[in-house]
Amino acid sequence: GGGAADMDEPPPLDYEALSESKLAKECLTPMGVTSEIVAERYGITRTEQDALAEASHKKSLAAQASGKFRDEIVPLTVTWTDKDDEDQEITVDKDDGPRPGSTVEKLAKLRAVFKKGGSTTAGNSSQVSDGAAAVLLMRRSFAEQKGYPIIGTFRSFKCVGVKPDEMGVGPAVAIPAVLDECGLSVSDIDVYEINEAFASQAAYCVKKLGIPASKLNPNGGAISLGHPLGMTGARMVATCLHELRRTNKKYGIVSMCIGTGMGAAAVIEAE
Repeated sequence: GGGAADMDEPPPLDYEALSESKLAKECLTPMGVTSEIVAERYGITRTEQDALAEASHKKSLAAQASGKFRDEIVPLTVTWTDKDDEDQEITVDKDDGPRPGSTVEKLAKLRAVFKKGGSTTAGNSSQVSDGAAAVLLMRRSFAEQKGYPIIGTFRSFKCVGVKPDEMGVGPAVAIPAVLDECGLSVSDIDVYEINEAFASQAAYCVKKLGIPASKLNPNGGAISLGHPLGMTGARMVATCLHELRRTNKKYGIVSMCIGTGMGAAAVIEAE
């Protein structure tokens, strides 16, 4: 499985037809507005959001500096046209998003984007990025037959429904569901990869479930690395598995909210 996303070209929608259904219309709540709703409804402060964003950048920068992403990124050489319309051949071997100097103090100067007096900014939201990722999933017997290296086991997966206007709370509902399926508790999980669509929803989910900060996105998340919608899940699986194996840990969870009012979570066990 895997995916790619070009965030410059969103898919076409028939808004007139969608508006004829009350439920479908509610699913069209802009994502940034859902972030503001979560922050207001569950008391997530601007400072909490900016602190999560700062941590995301710091962790990603540290991971890049120490080479932690090297084993999960395939370098790609491409022809790139610069701002002067000159073609250059470059090799892309790291994410562009992590920004040095993204501190709470600097982030606090950014204005809210989706609501006057709100708390969701360009700095504490996931970046608009293009990207691609892939994960190879198969039966153990087939992998053994082919001689493929087995690096982890996909234990279970749950997808749940939540209110469309607070879709960001999805992981707070999906994670307990998949833990129950596996007979595990929050404390049994060694690494949580929770998509940082917005700092508001990520902060709420972490607070609601009591997830230790040390276990959350240890190499940063979507606020620093970006969130190409079609590839984020595969990227998080790869990052989670590599982190578990590097640190000799056992269980990881990959979870994200989903626009229109859903949450998904999977338990992965490292080999």
